[in-house]
Amino acid sequence: MATGWGSLLQDEQQLEELARQAVDRALAEGVLLRTSQEPSSSEVVSYAPFTLFPSLVPSALLEQAYAVQMDFNLLVDAVSQNASFLEQTLSSTIKRDNFTARLFDIHKQVLKEGIAQTVFLGLNRSDYMFQHNADGSSALKQIEINTISASFGGLASRTPAVHRHVLNVLSKTKEAAKILSNNPSKGLAMGIAKAWELYGSANALVLLVAQEKERNIFDQRAIENELLARNIHVIRRRFEDISEKGSLDQDRKLFMDGQEVAVVYFRDGYIPSQYSLQNWEARLLLERSRAVKCPDIATQLAGTKKVQQELSRVGVLEVLLPDQPEAVARLRATFAGLYSLDMGEEGDQAIAEAIAAPSHFVLKPQREGGGNNLYGEEMVQALERLKDSEERASYILMEKIEPEPFENCLLRPGSPARVVRCISELGIFGVYVRQRTQDLPTSQGYQMKLR
Repeated sequence: MATGWGSLLQDEQQLEELARQAVDRALAEGVLLRTSQEPSSSEVVSYAPFTLFPSLVPSALLEQAYAVQMDFNLLVDAVSQNASFLEQTLSSTIKRDNFTARLFDIHKQVLKEGIAQTVFLGLNRSDYMFQHNADGSSALKQIEINTISASFGGLASRTPAVHRHVLNVLSKTKEAAKILSNNPSKGLAMGIAKAWELYGSANALVLLVAQEKERNIFDQRAIENELLARNIHVIRRRFEDISEKGSLDQDRKLFMDGQEVAVVYFRDGYIPSQYSLQNWEARLLLERSRAVKCPDIATQLAGTKKVQQELSRVGVLEVLLPDQPEAVARLRATFAGLYSLDMGEEGDQAIAEAIAAPSHFVLKPQREGGGNNLYGEEMVQALERLKDSEERASYILMEKIEPEPFENCLLRPGSPARVVRCISELGIFGVYVRQRTQDLPTSQGYQMKLR
């Protein structure tokens, strides 16, 4: 995939001037982060890192990703409702991964007591790379699907204006006009608003579970502002606040500071370091409640790497999505190779192949938030250490996707503008809402896909 920016990247003086204008426009548009020095304060902020020029995406692959998102919405929801599939799939992982085990314990407690909530909300983001094939063609391959705290919908809604501005400064108005409109924050808010409406209490609030030190607060505020425009009020609280001031009534309605909560939107709670004993107790309180959780604990488990690997097995999609062969075909076309590392011959073979050809694989733990994957020699060393241990079951092995690199100019606070070789990801947001009565598993559904 040629970028089309080659000649523009050669003029250093022009790049510096464009970078200054782009940064000013990013600040004006609200492409913002709190600083690492003051992550709890908005007194001083800076711009979020971005590329000077937009990345090109083949239209056919964009449309493919957009079309399959509906299928991923249905698949994640189907997995979250299939308790036996989750238990069987995660049985080896929870023996060796304490974080997944704690989540699963809450899942079992909620099932034993009985699920109180009747409205279910999914806000997910499916991430892809474009595999560069030997014949020069490109193929859409999924990296992962994020089912909790899927971020950057707010900032992504503001970056198109920055890139249009840069191209207009260069008098490239035709190219600027080709940049697609992109407003996932509005769509994500629409999903929350629909769940709030179906909950059925006009005075109830949306509770956003947030970290105290949150650099990415403006991304979250974009969704909060969209909700407020619909007269839906949002309160931000930490797990610690919920533990101290949250409560359930006899019908398991959730109250925070005496106010009823209709929807709980998690922007925290996706990695082990975000949980203390007090925080685990708060999470259990939320899960036991009637409030709509985004996500509920089963949907968070549906987004684990182990589930992703299991979904790639022959015949699994057909069981979860019966009588939907077209959806199954669309989903499977996006899968890269995924391999179990459970104890046994299958896991042994996967480890041997990865050690023999490390450049073709990635080792992934059951973690979200990025930066946890192992590659190359580091992966080989980890596999040599893990190969005779049951701990290996807490990882999966994935075929390494090989996109075609391209040049762009990266802009980040405190660093000079510089041209580097890049690879890019495409993220597609999906929204679904499902409602059930006490007697019927599903009474109605609502879903959408967001560019």
